Amino acid sequence: MDVLIQLIVNGLMLAGLYIGLSIGLTLIFGVIKVVNFAHGEFLMIGLYTTYLLTTYTGLSAYSALIPVILLLFVLGFIMQKTVIQPLLNAPPHMQIFATVGVSTFLMNLALVVFGADVHRTAGAGDLTPVSVMGISIVPSQLLTLCVSIVVAILLQLFLSRTFTGMSIKAVSQNRNSAALMGVNVNRVYAITFGLGCACVGLVSVLIARQYPVFPTVGTYFVLVAFVIVVLGGLGNVTGAVLASFIIGIVDSLAGYYVSLALKEVVYFSLFILILIVRPMGLVGKESGA
Repeated sequence: MDVLIQLIVNGLMLAGLYIGLSIGLTLIFGVIKVVNFAHGEFLMIGLYTTYLLTTYTGLSAYSALIPVILLLFVLGFIMQKTVIQPLLNAPPHMQIFATVGVSTFLMNLALVVFGADVHRTAGAGDLTPVSVMGISIVPSQLLTLCVSIVVAILLQLFLSRTFTGMSIKAVSQNRNSAALMGVNVNRVYAITFGLGCACVGLVSVLIARQYPVFPTVGTYFVLVAFVIVVLGGLGNVTGAVLASFIIGIVDSLAGYYVSLALKEVVYFSLFILILIVRPMGLVGKESGA
């Protein structure tokens, strides 16, 4: 029983990372209706930026939080304006090709600049677990979970309580009607894409001490994020949070009871089974963040 409890706790801690990754991705899709296949590469940029700031400026990893979030917001804003905006009325496959192209470009750019070497952000001591009532908890993972949940709540409040947030929700429901009501749709799209990437910047700083960084580091994480976003219901932040907890716990249990090499098979199988029963995902909203 103690082992089972520990595994569930480990899964909950892992869910913190998944929440941070998936809420940005689902926000972008819910509003702009574009799947950002470069999402993992924005995580890679955040990890590299955190590594550079801590290595060459002497800042602590958490001191890099604001610069990294701002950088990712600006990069997301620019990507939407220069890559996505011209293709909004193009066939969906053109948007897919464009984001895949950005992904490939960023990976190869990182390879040219940093090489294929694996780098680690200073401060591995954060990975030392502490025992709470016999359960081992890694403080940095607990921090990631708490911050990710708080950000998800604040994001929901922002969308429902602020003028900009309500404009984002209006555009997600019907962009033509929102435009007729005076909403600057293109500006909303750019802000939304920037916010989605800023969420990735936040989580990249939080996990910088837990994971190494290399040019293809985002590939694995974004694959899990896509599973979570679809499982939770495309475009739904609450569904993404719920799905993150499910995938995190299943990942932890499958890694122990089945095999570390086969844990992806387990949660992908669960993913398929749930979608057979609920094709629109756990929450079941067709659109809206």
